[in-house]
Amino acid sequence: NPEELFALGYAACYLGAMRFAAQSEKLGTVPDDTTVTAHVGIGPRSDGGFGLKVKLVVSMPGVDRATAQTITERGHFICPYSNATKGNIDVVTE
Repeated sequence: NPEELFALGYAACYLGAMRFAAQSEKLGTVPDDTTVTAHVGIGPRSDGGFGLKVKLVVSMPGVDRATAQTITERGHFICPYSNATKGNIDVVTE
């Protein structure tokens, strides 16, 4: 379904953006076994109609929490999906 395709594209793009941020901004290394799982659903909007909701679950084995947090934040700054959804779609990163 369309939500699954969006989730797949977002997860892949966001992982690439985190790798780019970590390398170009010298934030550390994103391990090869890092994963991003995107859960995308449809739900009602407070002003009517329906909207998308996104939850990104990031696993960066061996990376301390503070470094991982910085990399995930910078990933959102770089990722085209994050920029396209900013202010339009509720995105939560864990």
